[in-house]
Order: sequence, then C-alpha cells, then structure tokens
Amino acid sequence: MAVRVFMVEDSKPMQELLRDLLESVGGFELVGMATNETAATEWLLRHRGGWDLAIVDLLLAEGSGFTLVSRMNKEPSGAVVVFSDFVTPVVRQRCIRLGADGVISKGQFGELRAYLHAFPGRVHEVQEA
Repeated sequence: MAVRVFMVEDSKPMQELLRDLLESVGGFELVGMATNETAATEWLLRHRGGWDLAIVDLLLAEGSGFTLVSRMNKEPSGAVVVFSDFVTPVVRQRCIRLGADGVISKGQFGELRAYLHAFPGRVHEVQEA
C-alpha cells in the first residue's frame, strides 16, 4: 500500500514538480491537494485519518501554513513536512514547535527527495533483473 500524501501548495509549477517527485521516488499516492488554508482545513475535516504525509507550504495565497501545521499536529494521521521558500532558523524552530516532523527549504529539493526515500512505511518497488 502506498503512503497517502496530502499536499498544500498554491504554485502550479511547484505542484507539478512535487507530483513528479512523488512519482519518481515511488511508493506514494497523492490523495488530496489544497491551494489555501480554507480548502486544506475543509479537506482535513472530510478526510480525518486519510493521509500519512502532508507536504505544506507556509506562504499561501490565502491563509497560513503555520496554522495548518498546528492543526495537523492534532490529527491522528501522519507526518507533516514543511516545504517552503520561507525557511530560516527561527521559522524552522517555530514549525517544529507547532508539530512539523521536517522543515525543508524549496531551495533544497534534494533534501526533500532524501526525506521521501527514507519515509517509514513507503513500499519500495522491486526492480526485476
């Protein structure tokens, strides 16, 4: 079974990059996506326990990823990784305090790839020789 991913990202190009990354790493299924805090909150309420990993941007066209990270931390679901252009040491500490399991700058795409490769519960596809 694939790791169920909920994505909160308002940039269309970044949405596509993240979809491509999830597909290339393998073992992940994008089960939901939102582009703002309101839509993300509504999705989370309708899909309690329906995700294993959330990838959340902090700066959204409407609302804040900080609020979502705090809200997701109260859910019984999975891990939350912040993936944002707005990562500083202070922001990283705040996200961790709010319950984020990881905080990665969008400038460190390879770090997100490594995080996904190491994600617990990911089913590794077996390559035939």
